Amino acid sequence: MFNSNHLKANHEATKIRFFEETLINGLHIIFHQDNTNPLVSISVLYHVGTKNEFPGKSGFAHFFEHLMFEGSKNIKKGDFFKYIASNGGKNNAYTNHDETCYYEILPSDRLPLALWLESERMLHAKIDEESINIQREVVKEEKKMQIENQPYAKAISEIIPSLLFKKHPYKYPIIGFEKDLNTATKKDYKKFYETYYVPNNATLVVTGDFEMNEARNLVHRYFSSIPKGKIDFNMKKIEEEPIKKEIFFTYVDKNTKVPGVFLSYRLPKMTDEDTYVLKIIDHVLSSGESSRIMKNVINKKQLASYAGSFLDSMEDYGIFIIYGLINPKITLDQLTKVIDEEIENLKEKGITQYELNKQKNFFEKKFLFDNYSMSGIASNLSHYFLYYKNTNLINTDIEKYRKISIEDIKIVSNKYLNKNCRVRLYNVPIS
Repeated sequence: MFNSNHLKANHEATKIRFFEETLINGLHIIFHQDNTNPLVSISVLYHVGTKNEFPGKSGFAHFFEHLMFEGSKNIKKGDFFKYIASNGGKNNAYTNHDETCYYEILPSDRLPLALWLESERMLHAKIDEESINIQREVVKEEKKMQIENQPYAKAISEIIPSLLFKKHPYKYPIIGFEKDLNTATKKDYKKFYETYYVPNNATLVVTGDFEMNEARNLVHRYFSSIPKGKIDFNMKKIEEEPIKKEIFFTYVDKNTKVPGVFLSYRLPKMTDEDTYVLKIIDHVLSSGESSRIMKNVINKKQLASYAGSFLDSMEDYGIFIIYGLINPKITLDQLTKVIDEEIENLKEKGITQYELNKQKNFFEKKFLFDNYSMSGIASNLSHYFLYYKNTNLINTDIEKYRKISIEDIKIVSNKYLNKNCRVRLYNVPIS
């Protein structure tokens, strides 16, 4: 088994040092200097995602992930990628329910270029009819490929969230609804951009090979004159009523041949102590050959061809899905019954010390591994600052896993994994 003491010693040697400051316009900057390789990683994390969208205006954050590559006042259409590629770098972006992030990795002497590009994106992004129409078609195509034509995708990204959440915007798919894409106007997009893509709603992280004073001066030069956003970003959480009775739903999926069951639970927010325990529960149930579902449901009882679980922890709530796809001659009710037996067994008997140690070792190893690359460090620094308001968790967060006991597993699984507060969705083919 993995040696925990060796990892602890290793961890001391790999402590992440950083410097952070906030500009007068509210932009928070985190620097992590590491001169090992002649590269710099730059990321700008905007605190905007599906959570900030309204009925009839879904998919805006994801749309901007695309739109903000279109160009700006001083950057011609398509030139974002050209600047990066011709200078030996790579870049990309992603959106989720709570955030949108743009990032670049470049040779270290190209730090000024990366900061200029990101300041242009923040201040002067091009929001014109032509760019909107181009990206509208791109997003529609992406939606077709990733959601409309994929088995189980619509159930997971649209149906289940809409049943778990009645009021909270987490009920919307990240990519949005096509009808909202079609009706959104330039004025709508401009308003969204001016509201959320502002310094006081962003975290800039610079990691890698740079000289601190020079990097700070460059950041100040490119970003300090950008005006602060006008709204207060300390938004009140939209509270959901508890689910008190199992919600059962059958979804007929044109893309699927094999019926599946999806048992979905609403969890607490990402920063809740219980979330750490739930991550271990997720792994005990379905990570690796020796996991409960793999061992008992797939291999021993052979009721499922494929089964597992996944946990999506978000800023206001989390979603935990346990799923299985049936083997021939097995019904969805039979498979559900066996998965429920595994859940009940976990709740009643908990887990063994061996299982717990194995998971703690896994998370310890992952914790160290995530901090090996410049982009991994950048991602963790912004994550801990944004959600936990404690950037130094990049060095100490593993302590939360170390403290988890067998009793915690029982308490937390009994608190959340109950039939009466879940969504049971049967995803079935067209008959």
